[in-house]
Amino acid sequence: MRTVDAAPVAIVLLFAAGLLTLRFASGKTSPVDATPSAGEPQVAKSPVSHSASGYDIRPLSQDRIEQLSKDLTAEERAILLDKGTERPFCGTLVDNKKTGIYVCRLCGLPLFNSEDKFTSGTGWPSFFQPFDKNHIHYEDDSSLGMKRVEIMCTRCRSHLGHVFDDGPPPTGRRYCLNSIALKFYEKGEQLPESSKPTKVETAYFAGGCFWGIEDRFQQIPGVIDAVSGYMGGVSPNPDYKQVCSGDTGHAETVRVSFDPQQVTYEELLDWFFKFHDPTQFNRQGPDIGSQYRSAIFVTSDNQRDQATEFVSKLQRSARFRNEHIVTEVAKAEVFHEAEDYHQDYHRKHGGSCPLPQK
Repeated sequence: MRTVDAAPVAIVLLFAAGLLTLRFASGKTSPVDATPSAGEPQVAKSPVSHSASGYDIRPLSQDRIEQLSKDLTAEERAILLDKGTERPFCGTLVDNKKTGIYVCRLCGLPLFNSEDKFTSGTGWPSFFQPFDKNHIHYEDDSSLGMKRVEIMCTRCRSHLGHVFDDGPPPTGRRYCLNSIALKFYEKGEQLPESSKPTKVETAYFAGGCFWGIEDRFQQIPGVIDAVSGYMGGVSPNPDYKQVCSGDTGHAETVRVSFDPQQVTYEELLDWFFKFHDPTQFNRQGPDIGSQYRSAIFVTSDNQRDQATEFVSKLQRSARFRNEHIVTEVAKAEVFHEAEDYHQDYHRKHGGSCPLPQK
Protein backbone atom coordinates (compact mmCIF):
# COMPACT_ATOMS: atom_id res chain seq x y z
CA MET A 1 0.00 0.00 0.00
CA ARG A 2 1.46 3.32 -1.01
CA THR A 3 1.64 6.18 1.44
CA VAL A 4 0.22 9.35 -0.04
CA ASP A 5 0.94 13.01 0.52
CA ALA A 6 -1.51 14.99 2.64
CA ALA A 7 -2.17 17.67 0.00
CA PRO A 8 -3.71 15.37 -2.64
CA VAL A 9 -5.76 13.68 0.09
CA ALA A 10 -7.12 17.06 1.20
CA ILE A 11 -8.10 17.89 -2.38
CA VAL A 12 -9.90 14.56 -2.74
CA LEU A 13 -11.74 15.09 0.55
CA LEU A 14 -12.84 18.56 -0.47
CA PHE A 15 -14.05 17.22 -3.82
CA ALA A 16 -15.96 14.39 -2.08
CA ALA A 17 -17.52 16.89 0.33
CA GLY A 18 -18.68 18.97 -2.63
CA LEU A 19 -20.27 15.95 -4.28
CA LEU A 20 -22.01 15.03 -1.03
CA THR A 21 -23.39 18.57 -0.73
CA LEU A 22 -24.75 18.36 -4.26
CA ARG A 23 -26.41 15.02 -3.50
CA PHE A 24 -28.17 16.43 -0.46
CA ALA A 25 -29.15 19.55 -2.38
CA SER A 26 -30.77 17.41 -5.07
CA GLY A 27 -32.60 15.33 -2.47
CA LYS A 28 -30.73 12.12 -3.32
CA THR A 29 -28.85 10.17 -0.69
CA SER A 30 -27.31 6.75 -0.49
CA PRO A 31 -29.13 3.89 1.30
CA VAL A 32 -26.73 4.26 4.24
CA ASP A 33 -27.42 7.96 4.69
CA ALA A 34 -31.11 7.92 3.85
CA THR A 35 -33.53 8.27 6.77
CA PRO A 36 -36.20 5.55 6.53
CA SER A 37 -39.76 6.81 6.30
CA ALA A 38 -42.22 6.04 9.07
CA GLY A 39 -43.30 2.42 9.20
CA GLU A 40 -40.21 1.03 7.47
CA PRO A 41 -38.28 -1.68 9.33
CA GLN A 42 -34.97 -0.50 10.68
CA VAL A 43 -31.95 -2.49 9.50
CA ALA A 44 -28.58 -1.82 11.09
CA LYS A 45 -25.77 -1.35 8.60
CA SER A 46 -23.45 -4.28 9.17
CA PRO A 47 -19.67 -3.98 8.98
CA VAL A 48 -17.85 -6.61 6.96
CA SER A 49 -18.03 -9.71 9.15
CA HIS A 50 -16.68 -12.25 6.66
CA SER A 51 -14.09 -12.08 3.94
CA ALA A 52 -14.74 -12.99 0.32
CA SER A 53 -13.14 -16.37 1.00
CA GLY A 54 -15.67 -17.07 3.77
CA TYR A 55 -13.64 -16.45 6.94
CA ASP A 56 -14.95 -14.72 10.04
CA ILE A 57 -12.87 -11.54 10.32
CA ARG A 58 -14.73 -9.77 13.11
CA PRO A 59 -12.20 -8.21 15.54
CA LEU A 60 -11.53 -10.37 18.57
CA SER A 61 -12.26 -8.98 22.01
CA GLN A 62 -9.37 -7.93 24.21
CA ASP A 63 -10.21 -10.76 26.61
CA ARG A 64 -9.94 -13.28 23.78
CA ILE A 65 -6.62 -11.81 22.61
CA GLU A 66 -5.24 -12.01 26.13
CA GLN A 67 -6.39 -15.61 26.36
CA LEU A 68 -4.63 -16.50 23.09
CA SER A 69 -1.49 -14.65 24.21
CA LYS A 70 -0.96 -16.71 27.38
CA ASP A 71 1.14 -19.34 25.62
CA LEU A 72 3.37 -16.91 23.70
CA THR A 73 7.10 -16.93 24.36
CA ALA A 74 8.84 -13.69 25.27
CA GLU A 75 10.14 -13.36 21.71
CA GLU A 76 6.72 -14.01 20.18
CA ARG A 77 5.12 -11.48 22.50
CA ALA A 78 7.76 -8.87 21.60
CA ILE A 79 6.95 -9.20 17.90
CA LEU A 80 3.22 -9.98 17.80
CA LEU A 81 2.09 -7.64 20.58
CA ASP A 82 4.89 -5.08 20.87
CA LYS A 83 5.57 -4.66 17.12
CA GLY A 84 9.13 -5.92 17.20
CA THR A 85 11.20 -7.31 14.29
CA GLU A 86 13.15 -10.54 14.24
CA ARG A 87 16.73 -10.53 12.97
CA PRO A 88 17.10 -11.10 9.20
CA PHE A 89 17.91 -14.62 7.93
CA CYS A 90 17.10 -16.04 11.36
CA GLY A 91 13.41 -16.85 10.89
CA THR A 92 12.39 -20.49 10.45
CA LEU A 93 10.20 -19.77 7.41
CA VAL A 94 12.58 -17.65 5.32
CA ASP A 95 13.71 -20.57 3.16
CA ASN A 96 10.56 -22.68 3.44
CA LYS A 97 9.76 -24.05 -0.04
CA LYS A 98 6.94 -26.45 0.92
CA THR A 99 3.43 -26.13 -0.49
CA GLY A 100 0.84 -25.00 2.01
CA ILE A 101 -0.72 -22.10 3.82
CA TYR A 102 0.62 -19.52 6.29
CA VAL A 103 -1.76 -18.52 9.09
CA CYS A 104 -1.65 -15.99 11.90
CA ARG A 105 0.39 -17.32 14.82
CA LEU A 106 -2.03 -15.82 17.33
CA CYS A 107 -5.56 -16.39 15.99
CA GLY A 108 -5.09 -18.81 13.06
CA LEU A 109 -6.55 -16.65 10.28
CA PRO A 110 -5.06 -17.67 6.88
CA LEU A 111 -2.78 -14.87 5.68
CA PHE A 112 -0.64 -16.09 2.76
CA ASN A 113 -0.37 -18.95 0.27
CA SER A 114 2.89 -20.71 -0.58
CA GLU A 115 2.45 -19.99 -4.31
CA ASP A 116 2.58 -16.27 -3.57
CA LYS A 117 5.91 -16.52 -1.71
CA PHE A 118 9.14 -15.40 -3.39
CA THR A 119 12.80 -15.07 -2.50
CA SER A 120 13.44 -11.38 -1.88
CA GLY A 121 16.97 -11.67 -0.47
CA THR A 122 15.99 -9.41 2.44
CA GLY A 123 16.19 -12.11 5.09
CA TRP A 124 12.46 -12.26 5.88
CA PRO A 125 9.65 -14.35 4.36
CA SER A 126 8.23 -12.33 1.45
CA PHE A 127 4.95 -12.57 -0.47
CA PHE A 128 3.54 -10.52 -3.36
CA GLN A 129 -0.10 -10.79 -2.29
CA PRO A 130 -2.18 -11.98 0.70
CA PHE A 131 -4.46 -15.01 0.91
CA ASP A 132 -7.44 -12.63 1.01
CA LYS A 133 -7.24 -8.84 0.85
CA ASN A 134 -9.58 -8.50 3.82
CA HIS A 135 -7.35 -10.62 6.06
CA ILE A 136 -4.68 -7.93 6.26
CA HIS A 137 -5.05 -4.64 8.14
CA TYR A 138 -2.83 -1.69 7.16
CA GLU A 139 -1.65 1.28 9.21
CA ASP A 140 0.88 4.03 8.54
CA ASP A 141 4.07 3.63 10.57
CA SER A 142 6.57 6.45 11.19
CA SER A 143 8.22 4.86 14.22
CA LEU A 144 11.74 4.81 12.70
CA GLY A 145 11.58 8.30 11.25
CA MET A 146 10.53 7.00 7.83
CA LYS A 147 7.17 6.39 6.20
CA ARG A 148 6.26 2.73 6.16
CA VAL A 149 3.04 0.73 6.08
CA GLU A 150 2.58 -1.77 8.88
CA ILE A 151 0.59 -4.94 8.21
CA MET A 152 -1.45 -6.67 10.90
CA CYS A 153 -3.88 -9.55 11.12
CA THR A 154 -7.38 -8.16 10.57
CA ARG A 155 -8.93 -10.41 13.18
CA CYS A 156 -6.56 -10.10 16.15
CA ARG A 157 -4.45 -7.08 15.13
CA SER A 158 -1.18 -8.91 15.85
CA HIS A 159 1.85 -7.32 14.20
CA LEU A 160 3.06 -9.17 11.09
CA GLY A 161 5.60 -6.88 9.43
CA HIS A 162 5.45 -4.25 6.67
CA VAL A 163 4.54 -3.98 3.00
CA PHE A 164 6.68 -2.22 0.38
CA ASP A 165 6.29 -1.26 -3.27
CA ASP A 166 9.34 -3.13 -4.53
CA GLY A 167 7.91 -6.58 -5.13
CA PRO A 168 7.55 -8.65 -8.31
CA PRO A 169 4.63 -8.70 -10.78
CA PRO A 170 1.72 -8.93 -10.86
CA THR A 171 1.21 -6.73 -7.75
CA GLY A 172 4.61 -5.02 -7.43
CA ARG A 173 4.34 -5.42 -3.66
CA ARG A 174 6.53 -7.11 -1.09
CA TYR A 175 4.80 -8.23 2.07
CA CYS A 176 7.74 -8.57 4.45
CA LEU A 177 6.84 -10.89 7.33
CA ASN A 178 8.33 -12.03 10.60
CA SER A 179 8.50 -15.84 10.67
CA ILE A 180 7.40 -15.74 14.29
CA ALA A 181 4.15 -14.03 13.28
CA LEU A 182 3.19 -17.01 11.10
CA LYS A 183 2.41 -20.67 11.46
CA PHE A 184 2.78 -22.92 8.41
CA TYR A 185 0.56 -25.86 7.53
CA GLU A 186 1.74 -28.10 4.72
CA LYS A 187 -0.78 -29.11 2.05
CA GLY A 188 -2.81 -32.09 3.29
CA GLU A 189 -2.15 -31.32 6.95
CA GLN A 190 -5.22 -30.95 9.16
CA LEU A 191 -6.05 -27.30 9.89
CA PRO A 192 -7.38 -26.17 13.27
CA GLU A 193 -10.95 -24.87 13.44
CA SER A 194 -9.64 -21.29 13.77
CA SER A 195 -8.07 -21.61 10.30
CA LYS A 196 -11.17 -22.96 8.56
CA PRO A 197 -13.82 -20.89 6.77
CA THR A 198 -17.25 -20.38 8.29
CA LYS A 199 -19.85 -23.02 7.49
CA VAL A 200 -22.06 -20.91 5.23
CA GLU A 201 -25.68 -21.66 4.38
CA THR A 202 -27.63 -20.37 1.38
CA ALA A 203 -31.20 -19.11 0.96
CA TYR A 204 -33.11 -17.73 -2.05
CA PHE A 205 -35.76 -15.01 -1.92
CA ALA A 206 -37.84 -13.32 -4.64
CA GLY A 207 -39.90 -10.27 -3.73
CA GLY A 208 -40.10 -7.82 -6.61
CA CYS A 209 -37.16 -5.83 -7.95
CA PHE A 210 -34.01 -7.61 -6.81
CA TRP A 211 -32.12 -4.32 -6.35
CA GLY A 212 -34.02 -3.49 -3.17
CA ILE A 213 -34.18 -7.03 -1.79
CA GLU A 214 -30.43 -7.49 -2.33
CA ASP A 215 -29.67 -4.14 -0.68
CA ARG A 216 -31.75 -4.91 2.42
CA PHE A 217 -30.30 -8.38 2.97
CA GLN A 218 -26.76 -7.02 2.62
CA GLN A 219 -27.39 -4.85 5.67
CA ILE A 220 -28.32 -7.68 8.04
CA PRO A 221 -25.56 -8.76 10.46
CA GLY A 222 -24.65 -12.35 9.69
CA VAL A 223 -25.36 -12.09 5.97
CA ILE A 224 -22.08 -12.69 4.17
CA ASP A 225 -23.21 -11.95 0.64
CA ALA A 226 -26.34 -11.21 -1.39
CA VAL A 227 -26.38 -11.67 -5.16
CA SER A 228 -29.10 -10.74 -7.66
CA GLY A 229 -30.18 -13.31 -10.22
CA TYR A 230 -32.98 -15.35 -11.76
CA MET A 231 -34.64 -18.59 -10.61
CA GLY A 232 -37.77 -20.64 -11.18
CA GLY A 233 -37.99 -20.55 -14.97
CA VAL A 234 -37.42 -22.79 -17.98
CA SER A 235 -34.90 -20.88 -20.12
CA PRO A 236 -31.40 -22.45 -19.72
CA ASN A 237 -29.54 -19.13 -20.04
CA PRO A 238 -31.88 -16.24 -19.23
CA ASP A 239 -30.81 -12.63 -19.51
CA TYR A 240 -32.52 -9.56 -18.10
CA LYS A 241 -34.39 -8.71 -21.29
CA GLN A 242 -35.76 -12.25 -21.59
CA VAL A 243 -36.83 -12.36 -17.95
CA CYS A 244 -38.53 -8.97 -18.26
CA SER A 245 -40.65 -10.34 -21.12
CA GLY A 246 -42.25 -12.73 -18.64
CA ASP A 247 -41.86 -15.63 -21.06
CA THR A 248 -39.06 -17.52 -19.26
CA GLY A 249 -40.95 -18.06 -16.01
CA HIS A 250 -38.04 -16.79 -13.91
CA ALA A 251 -38.43 -14.55 -10.88
CA GLU A 252 -35.95 -11.84 -9.94
CA THR A 253 -34.29 -13.64 -7.05
CA VAL A 254 -31.60 -12.87 -4.48
CA ARG A 255 -29.17 -15.54 -3.31
CA VAL A 256 -28.32 -14.94 0.35
CA SER A 257 -25.20 -16.52 1.88
CA PHE A 258 -25.31 -16.35 5.66
CA ASP A 259 -23.59 -17.49 8.83
CA PRO A 260 -26.20 -19.49 10.81
CA GLN A 261 -24.26 -18.78 14.00
CA GLN A 262 -25.09 -15.08 13.59
CA VAL A 263 -28.48 -15.06 11.89
CA THR A 264 -30.96 -17.93 11.56
CA TYR A 265 -33.00 -18.90 8.52
CA GLU A 266 -36.18 -18.02 10.41
CA GLU A 267 -34.82 -14.54 11.12
CA LEU A 268 -34.14 -14.11 7.39
CA LEU A 269 -37.72 -15.15 6.68
CA ASP A 270 -38.93 -12.54 9.15
CA TRP A 271 -36.91 -9.81 7.42
CA PHE A 272 -38.02 -10.96 3.97
CA PHE A 273 -41.68 -10.39 4.81
CA LYS A 274 -40.82 -6.89 6.02
CA PHE A 275 -38.92 -6.13 2.81
CA HIS A 276 -41.89 -6.65 0.46
CA ASP A 277 -45.69 -7.01 0.33
CA PRO A 278 -46.48 -10.75 0.06
CA THR A 279 -50.15 -10.12 -0.74
CA GLN A 280 -49.47 -8.74 -4.23
CA PHE A 281 -49.83 -11.42 -6.92
CA ASN A 282 -47.25 -11.31 -9.74
CA ARG A 283 -46.24 -7.77 -8.91
CA GLN A 284 -44.59 -5.53 -6.35
CA GLY A 285 -45.80 -1.95 -6.42
CA PRO A 286 -45.30 -0.47 -9.90
CA ASP A 287 -43.39 -3.56 -11.10
CA ILE A 288 -45.88 -5.91 -12.73
CA GLY A 289 -45.30 -9.41 -14.09
CA SER A 290 -44.57 -12.95 -12.93
CA GLN A 291 -40.87 -12.08 -12.71
CA TYR A 292 -41.77 -9.88 -9.72
CA ARG A 293 -43.71 -12.57 -7.84
CA SER A 294 -43.19 -13.34 -4.18
CA ALA A 295 -41.35 -16.64 -3.72
CA ILE A 296 -39.09 -18.54 -1.36
CA PHE A 297 -36.89 -21.12 -3.08
CA VAL A 298 -35.82 -23.72 -0.53
CA THR A 299 -32.64 -25.81 -0.60
CA SER A 300 -33.66 -28.56 1.84
CA ASP A 301 -36.63 -30.21 3.52
CA ASN A 302 -35.76 -28.30 6.68
CA GLN A 303 -35.95 -24.96 4.86
CA ARG A 304 -39.23 -26.02 3.23
CA ASP A 305 -40.75 -26.91 6.61
CA GLN A 306 -39.58 -23.66 8.19
CA ALA A 307 -40.78 -21.51 5.29
CA THR A 308 -44.18 -23.23 5.06
CA GLU A 309 -44.76 -22.98 8.80
CA PHE A 310 -43.63 -19.34 8.83
CA VAL A 311 -46.04 -18.38 6.03
CA SER A 312 -48.88 -20.25 7.77
CA LYS A 313 -48.17 -18.52 11.07
CA LEU A 314 -47.93 -15.15 9.35
CA GLN A 315 -51.24 -15.71 7.61
CA ARG A 316 -52.91 -16.23 11.00
CA SER A 317 -51.38 -13.06 12.44
CA ALA A 318 -53.26 -9.80 12.90
CA ARG A 319 -51.10 -8.24 10.20
CA PHE A 320 -52.55 -10.43 7.44
CA ARG A 321 -55.85 -11.52 8.98
CA ASN A 322 -57.86 -9.83 6.25
CA GLU A 323 -55.45 -10.40 3.33
CA HIS A 324 -54.14 -13.46 1.53
CA ILE A 325 -50.41 -14.18 1.35
CA VAL A 326 -49.54 -15.35 -2.17
CA THR A 327 -45.88 -16.19 -1.51
CA GLU A 328 -44.81 -19.36 -3.32
CA VAL A 329 -42.61 -21.91 -1.54
CA ALA A 330 -40.78 -23.98 -4.16
CA LYS A 331 -37.67 -26.09 -4.54
CA ALA A 332 -34.54 -24.14 -5.46
CA GLU A 333 -33.35 -25.02 -8.94
CA VAL A 334 -30.64 -23.44 -11.07
CA PHE A 335 -29.73 -19.93 -9.98
CA HIS A 336 -28.54 -17.68 -12.80
CA GLU A 337 -26.54 -14.67 -11.63
CA ALA A 338 -27.80 -11.43 -13.14
CA GLU A 339 -25.62 -9.20 -15.28
CA ASP A 340 -22.84 -7.28 -13.52
CA TYR A 341 -24.62 -3.94 -13.70
CA HIS A 342 -27.43 -5.35 -11.52
CA GLN A 343 -25.07 -6.42 -8.72
CA ASP A 344 -24.81 -4.02 -5.74
CA TYR A 345 -27.00 -1.61 -7.69
CA HIS A 346 -27.97 0.52 -4.71
CA ARG A 347 -24.41 0.71 -3.43
CA LYS A 348 -23.25 1.89 -6.84
CA HIS A 349 -26.06 4.31 -7.64
CA GLY A 350 -27.75 5.24 -4.38
CA GLY A 351 -31.48 5.26 -3.89
CA SER A 352 -33.69 2.84 -2.07
CA CYS A 353 -36.73 0.81 -3.13
CA PRO A 354 -39.78 1.71 -0.99
CA LEU A 355 -40.76 -0.77 1.67
CA PRO A 356 -44.34 -1.83 2.50
CA GLN A 357 -46.13 0.21 5.15
CA LYS A 358 -47.49 -2.80 7.05
